[in-house]
Amino acid sequence: QVRLVESGGGLVHPGGSLRLSCATTGFNVHESAIAWFRQAPGKEREGVSCIAYTYGSTYYADSVKGRFALSTDFARTTVYLQIDSLEPEDTAVYYCAADPYWTGGACLTYPYRFWGQGTQVTVAS
Repeated sequence: QVRLVESGGGLVHPGGSLRLSCATTGFNVHESAIAWFRQAPGKEREGVSCIAYTYGSTYYADSVKGRFALSTDFARTTVYLQIDSLEPEDTAVYYCAADPYWTGGACLTYPYRFWGQGTQVTVAS
């Protein structure tokens, strides 16, 4: 049973940092793609970063390049999203998504089959 559990969200001042975690269970990551999405109030869900394990490559949305960094633990079962220089515009619910059998294509817009419950990030003074 595929399960994704996000953690690490919270309230942070502008300019601060957070590290979000996505713990994955129930599938072999080696052929998968895993992504971080966010959805701000009144806005569409946006893919911000992803990793395609087949190629070992990570990708970022232009809006977050230079401030967001995706990494994994040694076992590659936990995916982290380091967010630096947080801005109020980063306020959103952040979701982890995965597909155990990624079939290719842009992993930031891939139709992932499995989603976590989300973790709230609020950036405010």
